Amino acid sequence: MREGNFIDYVKLHVSSGKGGSGSTHLHREKYIEKGGPDGGDGGRGGHVILRGNENLWTLIEFSFKRHIKAGHGGNGSKQRSTGADGDDVYIDVPLGTVIRDTDTEEIIDEVTYHNQEVIVAEGGMGGRGNWHFKSSTNQTPRYSQPGIDGQEKNITLELKVLADVGLVGFPNAGKSTLLSVITSAKPKIANYEFTTLKPNLGIVKYRDYQSFVMADIPGIIEGAAEGKGLGYRFLRHIERNSTLLFLIPCDAPDVYKQYEILLDELRRYNPELLDKDRVIAISKTDMLDEELKNELDDQLQKDFKEIPYVFISSVAQLGLMELKDKLWEILNKDPEG
Repeated sequence: MREGNFIDYVKLHVSSGKGGSGSTHLHREKYIEKGGPDGGDGGRGGHVILRGNENLWTLIEFSFKRHIKAGHGGNGSKQRSTGADGDDVYIDVPLGTVIRDTDTEEIIDEVTYHNQEVIVAEGGMGGRGNWHFKSSTNQTPRYSQPGIDGQEKNITLELKVLADVGLVGFPNAGKSTLLSVITSAKPKIANYEFTTLKPNLGIVKYRDYQSFVMADIPGIIEGAAEGKGLGYRFLRHIERNSTLLFLIPCDAPDVYKQYEILLDELRRYNPELLDKDRVIAISKTDMLDEELKNELDDQLQKDFKEIPYVFISSVAQLGLMELKDKLWEILNKDPEG
């Protein structure tokens, strides 16, 4: 998906370097009549290596560079000199990048921390020079090994946004507005559906100079797990959030039904998403008077039971500190508690 500078899915063709050939050389020197074999080994071919970089957040670098090749190893030479290794190619990718073999769909690895290195195509080994093959019965071998070819692969890079809290909700639920109010992020905001076409990240400042990361995931609609709307292509970003914040406007026809639809879409996409911690934020509550708010509160206590919920208004800045407190409490709870 591409929106502006945000790209979260690319396909690449990578080629590692070929190993250098071993040398077939017999030692020749003025005062040494039969120096014997002294051909050196070939150098290793270069690897193609993916490296995690915490300063990146998109795969835009690969928009116009889809073929990546590493250097070939140098050939061996006389006096058992080993050929130079081929130059490795390092590809920096954002944290949260899944590396998949395009042809088999098998996951090769995942990049989850800074400076993590994953070799996706190993360089070929260099061939052995003829001095390895000398023996009492073959004192002047006139052969050596060729270098081994490098690997060629088609790989797919799939970015899954890493964040502490992921915002989940229907289009136009107010997710972008909330993110813009409690972080310094500047997502696109408008009074129509699907204004957000890419995940947006923001850092939420908390008490005592602490913070956590929140991600605004583009709106999910009913049937997103079957590919309807925009939700399906962004559901994978929710997989990496430790806590899910469901944002449901107070003027929804049925708040609990909207929550169940959202939850069902997550379950159909990946049942493991239901194991994540959840918090409900009832948005736009500045539209409610005290009586309506109390009525809604009574109903939500019956519906949500053990799931925590908070009344908020991003525009009027109501309940935001309470929401931060609740999220911080869940993010830092004892896993064994």
